[in-house]
Amino acid sequence: MIHSKPCKKKFARNRKAISATVSAVILTGTMVALVSVSLVFVSGFLWARVAESDFSSARQFMQTMGLQIDDVAWTVGRKGTVRYSSTYGTVDFLSSALNYTFYITQGSGTYQFLASYQVGVLLFNMPVSHYSVSDGYYKLLYPNSAPTLTFTGPSAPVSRVFAVEKLTPPMGDGSFTRVVVVPTVRTLFSNMTAGSTVTHYTRLYLPVLTQGSDHGSSQSVTFTGNSVAANTKNQISSIKVTVDFPTSTRIQGFDASFFHFPALTQIIDVPAGYSDSVLELFTGLVTVELGVHS
Repeated sequence: MIHSKPCKKKFARNRKAISATVSAVILTGTMVALVSVSLVFVSGFLWARVAESDFSSARQFMQTMGLQIDDVAWTVGRKGTVRYSSTYGTVDFLSSALNYTFYITQGSGTYQFLASYQVGVLLFNMPVSHYSVSDGYYKLLYPNSAPTLTFTGPSAPVSRVFAVEKLTPPMGDGSFTRVVVVPTVRTLFSNMTAGSTVTHYTRLYLPVLTQGSDHGSSQSVTFTGNSVAANTKNQISSIKVTVDFPTSTRIQGFDASFFHFPALTQIIDVPAGYSDSVLELFTGLVTVELGVHS
């Protein structure tokens, strides 16, 4: 009877100790689980912000590429390199993506074929698994507005830059949110007087992008001006510019619904009353090399 009481007290103290240990283990496990879930959420959130920052930067350097094309297209041998940094996105070149065709009328005649050029476009591709806006998304980035197929004025660009996400119908190269640089036509008008003769000039400028032969691993794009050609016609009364899409690129989904041109045809009427009206169509051949310069 004397020894039974201490044994009961000792057993009670052990039960309390075990209960505290189990509670600590449960609490620790709960904290570890909460921290793990938080880390997964924070990690996903941070990488999503990285992708968003990548795409935002792509908008800027793709506009820089558009300006670089204008710098090199009209000087043979000139080179320009644009470097970029992206974790998820890459710049690709789609050759022969567009076909620009020019027609003219002389006097009161009908439109006659003048020339046709296939040009490539630049694509910054961001997988939609990393960054997505919505299927069908489109936003013109440069210039601020583009109501016509061609751009007019001495300060007008020779490319349009836009962001686009097109998933349906399925694109042939995958599912991407993109920033695209598309060469376009710049139009200038001027008059020249010689005595009593006044000549009206319409000058069209089109950079023709072609694929270069060298490739590397660095994130850079190099443009080289290869040649400049001029096609001249007199007694012009009207000019028609059209754009269409070769079958090889159209079947991949790069069609009118992808490029969002305001129109596929534009008529440029030449004012009457001049002694002569001259069309000068300038094309600058530019090679595009990806990843050549680090």
